[in-house]
Amino acid sequence: MTTIAVFGNWASMPSADTLRAALPDDRIVAVQGETLGTAVDAEAAFGGFSSERLRTVLAGVPTLRWVHTFSAGVDRHVPELATYERVLLTNNSGAYDVPIAEHVIAMIFAAAKRVPEHLAAQSRHEWQREVPHAEVRDATLVILGLGSIGGELARLATGVGMRVIGVRRDATRPAPGVARVVSPDRLIEVAGEADYLAVTAALTPQTKGMVSAAVLRALKPTAWVINIARGPIVDEAALAAALAEKRIGGAALDVFETEPLPASSALWSLDNAILTPHVSNSSPKVRERSLALVTENVRRFKAGEPLLNLVDRTIGY
Repeated sequence: MTTIAVFGNWASMPSADTLRAALPDDRIVAVQGETLGTAVDAEAAFGGFSSERLRTVLAGVPTLRWVHTFSAGVDRHVPELATYERVLLTNNSGAYDVPIAEHVIAMIFAAAKRVPEHLAAQSRHEWQREVPHAEVRDATLVILGLGSIGGELARLATGVGMRVIGVRRDATRPAPGVARVVSPDRLIEVAGEADYLAVTAALTPQTKGMVSAAVLRALKPTAWVINIARGPIVDEAALAAALAEKRIGGAALDVFETEPLPASSALWSLDNAILTPHVSNSSPKVRERSLALVTENVRRFKAGEPLLNLVDRTIGY
């Protein structure tokens, strides 16, 4: 029997009972609030972890050997685990590929078909037909980050006839549906080809600020930036300026440097920005995929087999 401490949404009912039903031979301890309670002898901890909560768990559970985060990004987790080499870290990569890739495609079509302008005209009761549309077919999509989300996005984009260029650390590995793969040092070069630049990379010291003012200057005046990854990958001030000055076509942002996005942010008032509150991963099927992943990983953990989605802390994902 493995004792698993569960935090966040998965510690509430009925999620905790769902885990117990899926793992009947293991002890599930649902941790509510800030105290660890009976979780102090846990071997594994599952949940959504702020830096503070993870710090508390690492310091207060000496038997801990495995942390699973129900997020795909681990930028908050890697620094806290730096001195805990004995503790494995896995993430929820794969569970969100479908909804996030679909969200990006939806934003591409919204931009091409000028949905924000039509909705604004509708609110004014105006019959506005002078707004020119674009076609998505044959447009170029540059994807920064070709992990599981970027790979699914490439598959969908090719399915609607887009030309896809991928940017990732190992440019030698081909990717299905991707016409060309380049290394990050060539981002400015391929940004000039982009009709849409989608950010799907993990936040690491190397990717922080990667979509810089220089990259934004390289974009076409009609290009859109779509960020569903982490806010700090994009220079938010430079992006807001580019949008305000109409130097690029627009931006669809689901993530921000500060969340929730402050009411004082200039982004709120821009008519060429689509803002969503970090919900691109939302889908009722995510929980099913998450449960299947952790169930299989508990089996592997008990059998001493390699875990799925094991994070390489040297590269940050």
